[in-house]
Amino acid sequence: MARLPAQLIRAKRDGGELTDDEIRELMVAITDGSIPDYQVSALLMAIFFRGLSDRELATWADAMVRSGDVLDLSAIARAKVDKHSTGGVGDKISLPLAPAVAACGVAVPMVSGRGLGHTGGTLDKLEAIPGFRVDLSVERFAALVDELGVCLIGQTARIAPADKRLYALRDVTGTVESIPLIASSIMSKKLAEGIDGLVLDCKVGRGAFMKRLDDARALCKAIRTIGEAAGKQVTCVLTAMDAPIGTHVGNALEVLESVRVLQGGGPADTRELTVVLGGEMLALGGVVADAAAGAARIAAALDDGSALAVFRRLVEAQGGDPRVCDDPEAVLPRARVTEPLVATTAGVITAVDAEDVGVAGVWLGAGRRTKEDAVVPGAGVVLAAQVGERVEVGQLLATLHHDAPGGDRVDQARHLVTDAFRIDPAATATAPGTRVLEVLRGTVPA
Repeated sequence: MARLPAQLIRAKRDGGELTDDEIRELMVAITDGSIPDYQVSALLMAIFFRGLSDRELATWADAMVRSGDVLDLSAIARAKVDKHSTGGVGDKISLPLAPAVAACGVAVPMVSGRGLGHTGGTLDKLEAIPGFRVDLSVERFAALVDELGVCLIGQTARIAPADKRLYALRDVTGTVESIPLIASSIMSKKLAEGIDGLVLDCKVGRGAFMKRLDDARALCKAIRTIGEAAGKQVTCVLTAMDAPIGTHVGNALEVLESVRVLQGGGPADTRELTVVLGGEMLALGGVVADAAAGAARIAAALDDGSALAVFRRLVEAQGGDPRVCDDPEAVLPRARVTEPLVATTAGVITAVDAEDVGVAGVWLGAGRRTKEDAVVPGAGVVLAAQVGERVEVGQLLATLHHDAPGGDRVDQARHLVTDAFRIDPAATATAPGTRVLEVLRGTVPA
């Protein structure tokens, strides 16, 4: 490294750019621990305020990818396309989506995460299925992607290890919200999977990390810039996250809803997102002419049972109980207590605050307040009424699922879910709208 770490920190602090060689050498030092935490933290804060140029961003992300293993899935004949969500309340879309896409001829090698804050994690949901293992080796992961067209595991120590250290430092230094750091963190793991393309579901609204549409667009541009530099196709779908997705929030509860979607049913918005995102994945995989044709294929796979058949094989291959596909309520863990919440005002529901519902789920045990917390698989919230619907006094709004007969945590959750429902006596009932706000495809604009 021609310049000392302190010089690089000052250069970035003052608005300068780092060379490609400097970035790559920095990433080696970050990975092997030869640069101390206080200097890495200072560099992250400088990037938080000064950002990274497109060139720096592409090199930074590529260096993160190469800090560990890059899976070689070239022997798999099918196109390999993954989906990533920026995190939402009730966001169980990966569970019906991945097997549906695989059933339509595109392989889905998916490395997923756990819950973060008030948003749920795919791994926690999968582990609610008795016996399901997400800690497979990369060799077994590749074998199942080849055999079944899909496998879902957690990040291993061999995949983008630099990200693990950077993420931990971002979490404690107030630099989590940096768009280039978010984008490179996401893409370092996704590019290490050996994928050909990626569909990003970028959530926008009260229950998302990105509250404003402009911030979501900026994140999508950064992620597409990294993908383009790596020679990968990336499509971004911006989706509304003001109200929870579907009706079930909580790990086992969301598996239940996902199985219903795979059986051809489920809430309209959960199915819509599965179909739309799946259509984009099939288009990137080259098995359909466009996303509309892909969406029709995904819808058919949900309705004819082929997506459910792939999910059954996936659950069995990863050690889970395949009976979850037939009778999920009999197989999945349940909370000991169910507590109804009813409307005290008549009128039309004008909003259901996703963040309030998500935080309530954490209080009930469906999420973690600290990284050491264990989740309660059956805990969560089931919504009985949706935005635009008229309710009467005494009508069921939601049911809390938890293992505690009382106490402050349940009281907190009860108040949050009650407050999440905005009911206007003068409003007119409306039909639910689409979750899809924008779709960004093709070459990144300059």
